[in-house]
Amino acid sequence: MAISDVYDFYRRMEDDHIILSFKGAFTEDLLTSILHIVEGKMEDLQVDTKKKKRVFNVLVESFQNLYHHIEEMAPDRGDSEKDNSAMIIVKYENHRFTIITGNFVNSNRIPELRHKLDTVNALNDEALRELYRSKLENGGRTEKGTAGLGLIDIARKSKNKLDYEIIDVTESIGFFCLSVLID
Repeated sequence: MAISDVYDFYRRMEDDHIILSFKGAFTEDLLTSILHIVEGKMEDLQVDTKKKKRVFNVLVESFQNLYHHIEEMAPDRGDSEKDNSAMIIVKYENHRFTIITGNFVNSNRIPELRHKLDTVNALNDEALRELYRSKLENGGRTEKGTAGLGLIDIARKSKNKLDYEIIDVTESIGFFCLSVLID
């Protein structure tokens, strides 16, 4: 990026109401830092306690999803430079937050991911609550050691459908983008 493009980049972030943006290696320390930054922004914006709690719940679940399901790959770099690179954006506009995450996924995982997202999006509040309880009672764990509750919990806490897109990067790699609205 040319130095003369920095202001244009800044203006675009302002115009899109972005209060936080990060791209890079995803760590637990990063999670703590982002939560502190967002907490400060919400204090400045005088966000009510109930909404703050929902935003934090969605942020934490989104981070856990990234942490547990991120693929260590970067298609534009050599194998020696692989990292657990991810993207997070937090927007605030018209008293509503949007949390956007992005990460690489293996293409063979995409059909299952689409199925989970479409299933969650097809359910109403009561059906989501029942699915959540059912998964808790089942007690099963995924191969990554999670209970598979993340997307369900994000939909429940946000009270909105999960907007997503999976972009084919190469034949074996996709980029998964998830956008969650909290109003």
